[in-house]
Amino acid sequence: MSVNIPVTNKISPFLVFYLIHTMQVGVGMLGFQRIIATYAGTDGWISVLLTGVILHILMWMMYKMLAIVDGDIVTVHNYIIGKKATKIVCIPIILYFCLFAISVLRTYIEIIQVWMFQELETFWFALIYLLLVIYIIYGGFRTIVGIAFFSIVLPIYILVLFLFTVPFADFSNLLPIFDHSIGDILKGSRNMTFTVLGFESILLFYPFIKNPKKSHKYAHLAILFTTIVYLYICILTFSYFSENQLQKNTWPTLTMWKIIRLPFVERFEYIGIASWFLLILPIIAISIWGTSRIIKQVYSIRQRRSVLVISLLCLIGICIPTTRSEINMVTDLTAKIGFYFCYIYVPILFVATLIKKKVKKS
Repeated sequence: MSVNIPVTNKISPFLVFYLIHTMQVGVGMLGFQRIIATYAGTDGWISVLLTGVILHILMWMMYKMLAIVDGDIVTVHNYIIGKKATKIVCIPIILYFCLFAISVLRTYIEIIQVWMFQELETFWFALIYLLLVIYIIYGGFRTIVGIAFFSIVLPIYILVLFLFTVPFADFSNLLPIFDHSIGDILKGSRNMTFTVLGFESILLFYPFIKNPKKSHKYAHLAILFTTIVYLYICILTFSYFSENQLQKNTWPTLTMWKIIRLPFVERFEYIGIASWFLLILPIIAISIWGTSRIIKQVYSIRQRRSVLVISLLCLIGICIPTTRSEINMVTDLTAKIGFYFCYIYVPILFVATLIKKKVKKS
């Protein structure tokens, strides 16, 4: 059942840290605080911690499942239900990863249009961006990994600059702790789904890892680091804004950047938005690459051709939503599908894989 990948196309186990982390640091970081505070209020930081714990459990399930079949998500389905049924089941998975790429890039374009260039044409920006993504994908998986590495290392300075808000913060805003019910905190955790999506991409590139079992710890370190980053930003945001102010800010992170004043730049939020150009690049690339790889395995269509078709479909999908409510509808749909896929379907696959393994042994 194993997937044979040439050693020259595989990556070192530690690089999984960058792949998982970069997939989770997308446009959601710019506005997740308001979303989780809708239910959990200033106890939203507890929702962040709870989400981190759940992600660790799901990552463990994925690694256990992938190790059994020694392959990717297609191999898992072939192992459980056979090749014919896999051709049908993989269609929603393909559409999900396409929708994920569309929602991330469309949200980023909206941010540019609202904060920087109001007259920016969605079509032309998306076309140029997707052409760049196609160029990266054609360079091979190792090229994508290189972009993911630099997308984390180069903008890391942004985390330090959040400390500019500390002189204006009131940490008493976080009190009283546990002021909301468990149900509200769970709802806040669920509302964070879109922000942390992307970790499930391990289901796509697992066969491309040298000694994948050694990469398990790096995947968990990536989730831990992501959780710490979101917790850090969450606490600073809740300290900087009152709860009423937070609900009036669509992108609280960008609003916080407005107070940063440096000798060489007056409007730091412009620098931050420009940095996100690099941050979301590997997210789009991995999503489209993974989708094209599933199509290649299941339907025997050349990957280079399917990348072009998928990119064209993504371009059309990006241009359809035009208003804030329509874009919000797309991200909400992505979050809902991602929740059911990661939190429900993956555990079902995990249990089914274990049952199948026991049946085969007996």
